[in-house]
Amino acid sequence: MAHRKPTIVLVHGAFAEGSGFTAIVNRLIAAGYPVVAAANPLRGLSSDAEQVKALLNSIEGPIVLVGHSYGGAVVSAAATGNPEVKALVYLAAFVPETGESVQELVEKFPGSTVGESLKPVPLPGGQVDLYIDPRVFHPHFAGDLPAEEAALFAITQRPATGAALGEPAAGPQAWHTIPNYNLISGADRIIPPAAQEFMAQRSGAKVQVVEGASHLVFVSHPGPTAAFIDRAASENT
Repeated sequence: MAHRKPTIVLVHGAFAEGSGFTAIVNRLIAAGYPVVAAANPLRGLSSDAEQVKALLNSIEGPIVLVGHSYGGAVVSAAATGNPEVKALVYLAAFVPETGESVQELVEKFPGSTVGESLKPVPLPGGQVDLYIDPRVFHPHFAGDLPAEEAALFAITQRPATGAALGEPAAGPQAWHTIPNYNLISGADRIIPPAAQEFMAQRSGAKVQVVEGASHLVFVSHPGPTAAFIDRAASENT
C-alpha cells in the first residue's frame, strides 16, 4: 500500500477567510495532499478552538495543522490531546503560552500597527466586531501584494470579536508536545518580526524567515509557504 499523505488542515486568522489559502491549496493538492480549510468562527478563542477540534476529530489518519495569525492561537489549543496531529505549522502566527492573549502578545514588542488599524462595529449585547480599516489594509496588512489584490482581501475580510483577541489561552498548549514549525514574515506590520521570533524560539520551532514578507506571507509567497508545510509533513509522517 502506498504511503498515505497526511491531511493538511488550514486555519485562517482574524481579518481573513479561507479563500486566502487558494494559492497554497493548489500547490498542496498538486503534491498529493488532502487539504481542508477550516472555517474559523473568530468569536472567542476557546469556542473557536473547540470548533476546530471537532473538525480534526472527523478526519481519518494523520494531520498537519496550520494556523495563520490568530489561527495560531486556535490550533495551539485545538490540537491538544489529538494523537493524529503530527505537526503544527505557524504562518506569521501567534503561539501563546497558557494565560496569554493575542492582544497581549501583539503589544509585547514595538512595531505593530494593528491598534491604529482597527475599525470597531458595536454589536448587540455590548460586544464589538473588529475589522482592519480598508483604508490602511494594504500598507498595514498586505504591503507586499498589489494594491488591487489587497483591496479584494480588505473587502472579503471577516471580523474578530474584541473578546476573541483579548481572551487568554486556556489549558495546555499543543506546541509543548507536538513538533512545530514557524514561518516568520520579515516585514510584518501586524505581528512584529521580533514577537514572532520570540514565540518561535520559546516553542522550539524549526524556523524559516521570509524576508520582506507582509502579514499575508502565504498569499505573497505561496511557493515557500507550501514547501514549508510539505517539509513539516515529510519530517513527521
